[in-house]
Amino acid sequence: MTRDPAPGAWPELPLAQWEGTRHALHMCTQLIGKTLLACAPPLNHWWHTALRVSAHGLASPVAIPTADGWLDLELDLVDHALVMRTGQRTASMPLVARSVHALHDEYLALLDQLGVRIRLWPVPVEVPQPVPFDRDDAPRPYDAGAAHRFWQVLRGCAAALETLCDGFVGKQSPVHFFWGSFDLAATRFSGRRAPERPGADAVNREAYSHEVISWGFWPGGASAAGVRVEEPVLYAYAAPEPPGFREADPGVAAASYDPRLGEFLLPYAVVRAAPDPAAVIRAFCEATYRAGATLGGWDRAALERGPGRPAAAR
Repeated sequence: MTRDPAPGAWPELPLAQWEGTRHALHMCTQLIGKTLLACAPPLNHWWHTALRVSAHGLASPVAIPTADGWLDLELDLVDHALVMRTGQRTASMPLVARSVHALHDEYLALLDQLGVRIRLWPVPVEVPQPVPFDRDDAPRPYDAGAAHRFWQVLRGCAAALETLCDGFVGKQSPVHFFWGSFDLAATRFSGRRAPERPGADAVNREAYSHEVISWGFWPGGASAAGVRVEEPVLYAYAAPEPPGFREADPGVAAASYDPRLGEFLLPYAVVRAAPDPAAVIRAFCEATYRAGATLGGWDRAALERGPGRPAAAR
């Protein structure tokens, strides 16, 4: 077991030191996500497949109905195991150095032991040059310390993003983790439908059916389009992007607009070095939201309120 450090810890997470482990975890989340996609009751914008930051790692957002009752899945980054639970049984596999092929086969075998028999499309998504799970025989490292630090960063960022939810009364997503893009995200909606994106596939049509402003944390690496960012970052974007957004003040001097990604990026190294990292995250998110909502003509008076309104005890 990795000892759980102080809740306020914001550890270093240099990409170069754990990129192999990052890939292994990405493939673990893809297996969980594809299971949710196959079995969980659908929600708009694919929210039924996005994971939630849990007390030990990343967990399925909803229990999945099965013949043996309910199934939940968790990528445990404290005890370093992929855990499956039904109402009657629990199964787990250790997170260790191995090939993605071996990971995939053991994962399906454990599901089968629990009576969950599914077929998953074996091709990873939103990664450049994907190798099918059942053909990826390259040895993959697993650095338990790096995986645990990644969870610490997710926990800190998720807590900061959660504090922004109270001031917005329009439609907004939970703070959740997308297994395709491998990022933590929180999204606000204007309430209006968005123009359809030219050439968008079914996944993106559903994800961006309405106008959004989104923030989150990405550990860095290569995007689906092959754009590399060599460090972990906080990000913010508007879709569709209103004119003038990329020239707006992002609220933190170290943040800048990356035209390759169409997003504002704020280096995580700057956040963790600040006296109050959560306050820096909030300043970045609030400034980029104000810019996107104002320039995009959102009805801010109807969508916003002061924080802390529903305080009555029950």
